[in-house]
Amino acid sequence: MPKDVPHVSDISIAMLTDDPYPCFDRVRDRASAVWVDSARLNLVTRFDDIMEIERNHHIFASTNPQSLMNTVMGHSLMRKDDEAHQIERKAIEPSFRPGVVKQHFAPIFSVIVDELLDGIAAKGQADLFDAFAAPMASHALIELLGLDGVGWQDLARWSQALMDGVGNYGADPDIANRAKDASDAVDRVIDKALPRHLKSKNPTILSSMAHAPTLHGINQIRANVKVIIGGGLNEPRDAILTSLHGLLSHPDQLAAVRADPSLHSAVFEEAVRWVSPIGMYPRRVTCDTTLGETPLKEGDQLGICVGAANRDPSRFTRPNDFDIHRPRQQHLAFGAGPHFCAGTWVARQMVGEIAVPRLLRRLKGLRLDSQKTVQVRGWVFRGPTSLPVLWDA
Repeated sequence: MPKDVPHVSDISIAMLTDDPYPCFDRVRDRASAVWVDSARLNLVTRFDDIMEIERNHHIFASTNPQSLMNTVMGHSLMRKDDEAHQIERKAIEPSFRPGVVKQHFAPIFSVIVDELLDGIAAKGQADLFDAFAAPMASHALIELLGLDGVGWQDLARWSQALMDGVGNYGADPDIANRAKDASDAVDRVIDKALPRHLKSKNPTILSSMAHAPTLHGINQIRANVKVIIGGGLNEPRDAILTSLHGLLSHPDQLAAVRADPSLHSAVFEEAVRWVSPIGMYPRRVTCDTTLGETPLKEGDQLGICVGAANRDPSRFTRPNDFDIHRPRQQHLAFGAGPHFCAGTWVARQMVGEIAVPRLLRRLKGLRLDSQKTVQVRGWVFRGPTSLPVLWDA
C-alpha cells in the first residue's frame, strides 16, 4: 500500500463485481485517490480528477510495464503514450473514419441485425444476451477486423477471456490460463487472415494495419487486434443490452423513443453513462505529485474508474437514474484525451442508429420477462449478462 494514501480494506472484488456503485461512492467521498486492498490499486472515482489525469498524461502515463493488459494481450497502443501511441493509432484510423463506417460497414451491420431478428421474431421470448447482442457484436467485429472462418461464439469466448484476464486484479490462475488460451487462438486466426489482406487492400482493420507503413512486426498487429476484440465486442454488446434494459425499465421513456426515433442518440449516450461498458482502466504515476488532496509517489498504480465518474453527483443530477431527457453533457464512457476510444463512431452507428432502433421496430410489445431476473455484473467491464424479454410474436 502506498504511504500517505487513504486506504480501504473491506471492499472485496465480489462486492465490486456485483454492484460497484456503493463502493465507488465510499471511495469518492473519501479522497481523490484511495488504495483498495482487494484491487491492489489506488482508485480514482471523481469526474474532475479523471479529467485532470487525462490532461496530464506525462504525469499519469498509459505506458506501464506492470499492466495486466501487456501480460494478457501484448504491448498495444493502449499502453503507450505520445509518438508510440500515435503511430499505432494512425495505423487503425482508416477503418474507423465516419465515412468508411457509414458507407461500408453500416450496411453490413444492418444485414447482421436483420438476419438475427429474422431468426427470433416468431419465438416471442429470448434472452437478448445470447439471442441478439452477443452475436450481433461478434459478427460485426469479425467483419470490421476482416477475420476468416471464425464463428461468433468463438470470438465472444475469446473476448470474454481476454477481458477477464485484463481485469484479473485478484490474480485468479484459472482466469489467467483462459486468457492465455484465448490469446494464442487469436494469434492463429490473425496469421490465417493476414496474407489475404496483404494482397488486397480493403476497409478492414487488419488491412489498415497490414498496409500501415509505420507498423513493423507481427506483434504490434497481434496486440492491437486483441485490444479491439476486447473493447470492440464488449462495448457494443453491453451498450445494446443496457440501452434496452434502461428503456424497458422505464416505460415512459420507451414510449417517448417510439414516438420520436431521433431520441435513439440520447438513449445510447445515456446508456453508456449509466452503465459504462469499460468501467476502469489503469494509469501509472511517473513522478511525485498531488491529485486533488492526495499525495502520490512515482510508480503508484491508479485505477481510473470512469464508471464511477459517470455517476459523480457533482457532475450529474440524479446520477444513478437512467434518464434519456437529461441535459446533454460530456461523459467519460469513451475516455478522454489522446486515448479517447477510436471506435466511438462505430459504436454509435452500430448500437444507437442500427441495432436498438431495428430491434424495437421488429419486436412488437417488447417487455421484460417478469418471471426472470436481469443480471448485471462487473466493475472493470460492466454490463447485463442476461436480459430475458417477451414480445408479441
